[in-house]
Amino acid sequence: MTEYDIGGPGRVCAATGRPLNPGDAFHAALADRDGKLVRTDFAADAWPGPPPGAVAHWSGRVPAADRPRKPVVNDDLLLDCLDRLKGSAGADGRNFRYVAALLLMRRKRLRFEDAARDADGRDVLILRDAKGGAVHQVTDPRLTDAEVAAAQAEVFRVLGWA
Repeated sequence: MTEYDIGGPGRVCAATGRPLNPGDAFHAALADRDGKLVRTDFAADAWPGPPPGAVAHWSGRVPAADRPRKPVVNDDLLLDCLDRLKGSAGADGRNFRYVAALLLMRRKRLRFEDAARDADGRDVLILRDAKGGAVHQVTDPRLTDAEVAAAQAEVFRVLGWA
């Protein structure tokens, strides 16, 4: 099973050390640090902007712990992650990118055009952005169904959608 070393939504501002309580506005960033994806959360008034190496950043409100939420998927954020992780050397980045592509295909933002093999013999999905027309090549990391489900849950958890 694929394991990620990424924290979920934090409850403490990385800049001030102040707790983030339900209802508080926050900013979050996902950055590639030495091949690992690391999430950092900030209070809205302490947001310094995206850190170096940021793969994605977004804002929101800290949810109540006891309130069930239906995930709200942000296609543009997923597409931004897909673009920024294009040259990722780490397994976390490659798996995250692949699952983001699958989610975007499910949501009909990306359309399957073709499949190919790279120089190492790995399968590559060739996908087209339904809105902008850009073509994306995404290497299939050959995850099992269980690993894809676990990675998808992790993507949702990391981005604060679960």
